[in-house]
Amino acid sequence: MRASELFGKTLRETPSDVDVASHSLLIRGGFIRVVSAGVYSWLPLGRAVLHRIEGIVREEMESSGAQEILMPALMPKELLSSTGRWEGFGAELYRLKDASGRDLFLGPTHEELVTSLASSDLNSYRDLPLVVFQIQWKFRYAARPRGGLLRAREFPMKDAYSFDADEEGMRRSYEKMVSAYQRVFERCQIDVRMIEADPGVMGGGMNQEFVLPSADGETDFVECENCGYTANLEISGMEGKPCPNCGGKPATRRGIELGHIFQLGTKYSEVMEAEFLDRTGKSTPYQMGCYGLGISRMVAALVDSYHDELGIKWPRALAPFEVVVLLVSQDSLAMRAAQKLYEELENKGVSAVIDDRDVTAGVKFADADLIGYPIQVIFGKEFLNGRIELRTRSTNDSALAAPSVKSVREALASCL
Repeated sequence: MRASELFGKTLRETPSDVDVASHSLLIRGGFIRVVSAGVYSWLPLGRAVLHRIEGIVREEMESSGAQEILMPALMPKELLSSTGRWEGFGAELYRLKDASGRDLFLGPTHEELVTSLASSDLNSYRDLPLVVFQIQWKFRYAARPRGGLLRAREFPMKDAYSFDADEEGMRRSYEKMVSAYQRVFERCQIDVRMIEADPGVMGGGMNQEFVLPSADGETDFVECENCGYTANLEISGMEGKPCPNCGGKPATRRGIELGHIFQLGTKYSEVMEAEFLDRTGKSTPYQMGCYGLGISRMVAALVDSYHDELGIKWPRALAPFEVVVLLVSQDSLAMRAAQKLYEELENKGVSAVIDDRDVTAGVKFADADLIGYPIQVIFGKEFLNGRIELRTRSTNDSALAAPSVKSVREALASCL
């Protein structure tokens, strides 16, 4: 990709209505643009990051045995009415009518529809267990959107649903999802806490949230530094109380909720009469679980975790491009060498951008730091001595090396 052709310009100033660092940097870096309160367009750099996170999530879901489906965002009122959630969602639900006057809604989640799907295809205990997932846009009216992607009204989410013949099977499916989530966060280098939580409008029994500690979050929780016990502050009522595990004094913290998983039991299958024939031939409701993961929130969480006063510091696996080639010398040999190395990197599978814009070196350096490419390959005055500068964004360290794919790959190997 040539920077001169990349859609989405960087901004020097933070917009006046921005209240957290991740929001500011994603707008200034040309990753997203505001459409209206809580609604965003994703520009190529932002879409590239989303795509990388989606890829990791998809790999771990499939590795756990889940199968990908895609359900519609637009659904009929009858689905939510069957479980009482047409009223239960309150003002959070986007309601609309079609030309014939039929009531519809934009999906905040998909428990009812996936339960209906299962009832038509999972007729026997032999069809179970089953886990399906999708990566789909969700719609929830936030009265006061804030924090950019942290509280949006339209957002991409991974939601998975498990169907089992009994409670023991449901718990096994739940634990598989716990392991899959832990692998996702480990690969994305996000240091989350798994905490006991409130099921809210989803309902069901046991449920847990995955929370990144951050002052910019909206989830208050307690964490015992002695034994590691964590719980949502609202449901635990533990503020100022000793840890129930070890008697220690938990600290109250704030964080960004990135995922929420639930053991639903038969909450949806019973009321929707979604049943299968068990081993004795008896009609039995499915034991269900559901598992949500905020894809766009993970983008914000990454920026929250990896930035400095200059801009973003993407981990290599999540960066929109691994390398930016910065041509700051006007020497014709340097220009040709920079173009050649850029093409070689692309041919060898290293995702790269060459900054070929007719702007000052200072602007190129500032934009490279703001956008957060893991490695900056700089063709400057040292090229006259046959060397390029390789700057690592995560540490802001630099070293001189020969202008080769091997040198760049060695620099990338040291990245996060």
